[in-house]
Amino acid sequence: MTHDTRTIQLDSKDEALLLYGQRDVNLRMLRDAFGVRVIARGDTLTVEGPAESVDLTERVVTQLRSILRSAGQLQPEEVRSTLAVIQANGSQPPTPVGSRDHSRGFRPRTDGQARYVRALHDNDITLCIGPAGTGKTYLATAFAVTQLRAGNARRLVLVRPAVEAGEKLGYLPGDLQAKINPYLRPLFDALNDLMEPEQVKKYLETDVIEIAPLAYMRGRTLNHAVVILDEGQNTTIPQMKMFLTRLGQNSKMVVTGDVTQNDLPDKMKSGLNDAIHRLKNIERVGCVFLDETDIVRHPLVQKIVRAYEPKK
Repeated sequence: MTHDTRTIQLDSKDEALLLYGQRDVNLRMLRDAFGVRVIARGDTLTVEGPAESVDLTERVVTQLRSILRSAGQLQPEEVRSTLAVIQANGSQPPTPVGSRDHSRGFRPRTDGQARYVRALHDNDITLCIGPAGTGKTYLATAFAVTQLRAGNARRLVLVRPAVEAGEKLGYLPGDLQAKINPYLRPLFDALNDLMEPEQVKKYLETDVIEIAPLAYMRGRTLNHAVVILDEGQNTTIPQMKMFLTRLGQNSKMVVTGDVTQNDLPDKMKSGLNDAIHRLKNIERVGCVFLDETDIVRHPLVQKIVRAYEPKK
């Protein structure tokens, strides 16, 4: 078995303190999970052990640093979840998301996406923040479809705030469906990729799949359903509270969004940002942060996202 030694240079001692955890608890978890020797000296981390174990340890560290950059802290559950995901994936490359086989299955293609999928299974409410192309909407929709097929949910409810163009629904032409379809196109695209178009049409006609603007959620209780709110960064705080309190029995909710693409009026705080901070320590609520390393669109998308990031 090949032995390896790898040195990971962190950005600062502050990052190191947050990464290592109180009394180096996170480093001990790495050591115990992969059977490696972990040596911390200030902002330098050295990992020694079997080459494959060192690789897996570095992947965990990379994911934890990504969470730190997005959230500013690490929750113990995030460390445990990341370890479990990478232990489960091992050294095998993930299979394609939404591969068009006979079962129309889906698999995460990055460690971040794998954390997201695990959070969807483990929590009743999952909040996912990440840039364009990271599979936020696609994976949530794919998860919902698998829940429908398995009989774990009776309905799929797809919701989006209609604010991107600064227009109110009443000013748009057509009936309600025609008004909201442009806003919900990404959800339709995901559905048609995961299911036969005829089945999607049948489910829409029988209300197994319901598509609605956020404003139409008020006063409802959604039981036995998977409910997805896309573009959650475009909700206000009262709207987000209204949406999350629609959660009924035997249901799951997913909120996705990209906080760098907030289309709310100036000085209005995003309901998704607010929810992340309010709910992060509540049991059965999962908060997942994806970044440019999780982008699975054209390779140029990673570079474009990086080019638009604020300069340090």
